[in-house]
Amino acid sequence: MKKIIFKGAGVALVTPMNEDGSVDFNGLLELIEFQIKSKTDAIISCGTTGESSTLSEEEKCKIIDYTVKKVASRVPVLAGTGGNNTKEVLSLSLKAQNLGADALLMVTPYYNKTSQKGLVEHYTYIADRVKIPIVLYNVPSRTGLNISLETCKILSKHERIVAIKEASGDINQITKIAALCGEDLAIYSGNDEQIIPALSVGGIGVISVFSNIFPKQSHNIAVKYLNGERDEALDLFLSSLEVMNALFWDVNPIPVKAAMNFLKLPSGRCRLPLVDMDNFAKKSLEKLVLSYVQRYGR
Repeated sequence: MKKIIFKGAGVALVTPMNEDGSVDFNGLLELIEFQIKSKTDAIISCGTTGESSTLSEEEKCKIIDYTVKKVASRVPVLAGTGGNNTKEVLSLSLKAQNLGADALLMVTPYYNKTSQKGLVEHYTYIADRVKIPIVLYNVPSRTGLNISLETCKILSKHERIVAIKEASGDINQITKIAALCGEDLAIYSGNDEQIIPALSVGGIGVISVFSNIFPKQSHNIAVKYLNGERDEALDLFLSSLEVMNALFWDVNPIPVKAAMNFLKLPSGRCRLPLVDMDNFAKKSLEKLVLSYVQRYGR
């Protein structure tokens, strides 16, 4: 059986920004400590929610290095290193490995995309050259490219490709991956609103946006379900769905950063081309989030 990186809820951590648009490392430390105190099961750095597309490679390395050092092995750290230039992905992946990341989260190539054969060769090329586990990241709404079931099956046979973050939104695809790949490819839901459905067919956790503001609740939903406390997990999940969905009223991570600002968590604005929500949506989100806090705490 392959190594399991984590079970439960890992946070797809935002990258907090200063007023001038630079990375707020003091804020990052505050978020790391908040997450660990709140029982998050893993920290995912420089992913989509961390605005990886507008971070330079130098910034990514600084963020990964800082995160690994401050986490200090208390939970696993996964580094987002995916991209659409295979050699650059390998370069960043090796740097993340050397900085102490526990695993790599690797989105499919975007814009240039590729064929399924190209996906196999892209991931295999990198997996053959790194020494830490790789989590495939399937998010066709962002990339225009879906990892097919057969490609999942082929890639799952590589010893360092151990899991997939499945964010296609298609629970049928998740079910078929579980049936086809079994223990060769662990499944993390990439959509908060599908945590319980994904766990019910054999998934082992979620890589979560919701965890940025409610890590304790995300942890409890996932871990309680995995531990057999399914009614309690389901009740909390269903009660959280409205907020989970509201975090996608606009392009991620715009809403979650707005929510973090409501709750006085370090966040700042997104970098261009992402801009703030309109005032009506922002006020509606604030009302919803604060109401949830009153009911379930933080």
